[in-house]
Amino acid sequence: MIDQSTVERIIDASDIVEVVQEFVSLKRRGVNYLGNCPFHNEKTPSFTVSPSKQIYKCFGCGKGGGPVNFIMEHEHLSYIESLKYLAKKFHIEIVEDEETPEMAAQRNQRESLMIVSSWAAEYFASYLMNENEGRNVGLSYFRERGFRDDTIKKFQLGYCPDQKDLFTRMAQKQGYKMEFLEATGLSIKRDDWVRDRFAGRVIFPFHNLAGRVIAFGGRVMKTDPNTAKYLNSPESEIYHKSKVVYGIYHAKSAITKFDKCYLVEGYTDVLSMHQSGIENVVASSGTSLTTDQIRLIKRFTPNITIIYDGDQAGIKASLRGIDMVLSEGINVKVVPLPAGEDPDSFARSMNASSLLEYIAANETDFIRFKTTLLLSETQNDPIARAKLITDIVKSISVIPDNITRSVYIRECSKMLEVDENILYAEVNKIKHKDDEAFVENEKRQAARAQMNPQPAATLPEKKKKNPCDIEEKALLRILLRFHKEVIFTVESDDEGGEVPVTVAEYILSELERDNLTSSDPLVHQIIGEFREHYQEDFFNPERHFVQHENPEICNLVSGLLVDKYIESVIWKRKGSYVEDEHEILYLLVPRLVEEYKLRHVKIMIAGMMKQIGELQSSDDLERIMELQTIIQNLKKVEKELTKKLGKRAITI
Repeated sequence: MIDQSTVERIIDASDIVEVVQEFVSLKRRGVNYLGNCPFHNEKTPSFTVSPSKQIYKCFGCGKGGGPVNFIMEHEHLSYIESLKYLAKKFHIEIVEDEETPEMAAQRNQRESLMIVSSWAAEYFASYLMNENEGRNVGLSYFRERGFRDDTIKKFQLGYCPDQKDLFTRMAQKQGYKMEFLEATGLSIKRDDWVRDRFAGRVIFPFHNLAGRVIAFGGRVMKTDPNTAKYLNSPESEIYHKSKVVYGIYHAKSAITKFDKCYLVEGYTDVLSMHQSGIENVVASSGTSLTTDQIRLIKRFTPNITIIYDGDQAGIKASLRGIDMVLSEGINVKVVPLPAGEDPDSFARSMNASSLLEYIAANETDFIRFKTTLLLSETQNDPIARAKLITDIVKSISVIPDNITRSVYIRECSKMLEVDENILYAEVNKIKHKDDEAFVENEKRQAARAQMNPQPAATLPEKKKKNPCDIEEKALLRILLRFHKEVIFTVESDDEGGEVPVTVAEYILSELERDNLTSSDPLVHQIIGEFREHYQEDFFNPERHFVQHENPEICNLVSGLLVDKYIESVIWKRKGSYVEDEHEILYLLVPRLVEEYKLRHVKIMIAGMMKQIGELQSSDDLERIMELQTIIQNLKKVEKELTKKLGKRAITI
């Protein structure tokens, strides 16, 4: 047990920001820090850390607490083990009472597996350095590969003796139970025999984010066609290979510092790059890249550069991983290595500065990489070229961010000399391929076009310009992105409590109160459907309108979600710049509504002035006087709105 005074010292010394930053990439926002929550998958950061209060709080999933609680939640440790973790981190000595058999029996299965794995890593590392077989076979191999002793020690590399069950017997001799040796996969037990899983292999331990060993990878030292060259620990309670990337513990600080992660394929690729001085690198461990692995990296940076072997297998591995990385909203680049090179050999051939210079000069975005690679295969074959374009469009379609997707479409249009509108249409089809309504609508439109072809000489009717186009689109964009966000509270009629007001509630109520409607039928329909659905718990406006059965609404909404013009006109009208509009919705939303009202007032005044001009030659003085009175009242409203908006002129 840990005495209370030591517990208080640990808690006092544990800085919440320093503790959380080991696992989450944080960015300062005012007096607090903000990042992506490590407890649930989110695209918009809602995880807040307060250094003044020494607490963390996620407004998405609701988890919160102090440093000890964070370690308990994140690392699945007990309260006592979390205190030990923090004590070690902040160099506080712990004096405990002797552990009784009853206390030892209370250790849970997970902690027992961690303890066995930790001992095994120490055993393998010691055997590598101190035993003849370890030095002659394992250490010789690592040194032949060019790895220094400090790198070997840093990653806890080791060697498992090439004997049937020596490791298992030594573990049992030290008091470790067979059930835990089996559960971690270190030992394999059958009815009448036991053997060591990694016998005769050099060992690469896997560490979790806290630096604890959770699994192992082993490379065989003998040439045997019937034996797998690399072997990993099986799935266990502490190790899920689809959720782990090799080297993340040693790389996380550098990834956060440089806001970039280099993704390679194998253990030795990571080791060589570290030894060359580049530490923000992890490996997919020879397995196919998974969504969970990408999300783990994304906790520290949204920028990934993929570096795989320069052979065809490595290039294909890069292509397989690209779409998956893009779908998670990652900025992905690719570095093609010279033929015959891999990150391991290439990193050993130069120092860090030269390697970084090569990467900077050769890393390219996925479109250029894919296009350059696949165009060489198409030659002058138009069918093959069409397949290439379709392949790249499929990659673009998985990008979740509309603005990023739009930028890539423009880039693709230039490189492949394909009309931008055609690419938008193809992306839209791919994104709606499972939407039966969309497919049926496409079929109906195609049938109508065949039955009633438009004469070549007929020009489409020119659409009447919407005088409130900018303001209405700005309001729609805010509704689409933030409709459920609370912007402020108002006093309730009941017992003086406060009632939260959301973006949608405020905008829709203000429009209804002043009877403001749009002259654009599409905007009018969107506002009407918003009013009908916004109170539904699972209403997703972006999905609802982007996949709308009316293709014109699809196009309008898609444009709103990617069009920076609207943002620049409204936000920067006075030379201001907003880094995160989410933070100032309480100011921004009322301002947009007032600008919309002012636009309507000016349009009404202009319309009535025109009517007065037309009535000047008539004897209808009563109507002229009536209009002049209305104009005077509107002028008062205009003056008040202009004053609120900072006397900024809006022209019509």
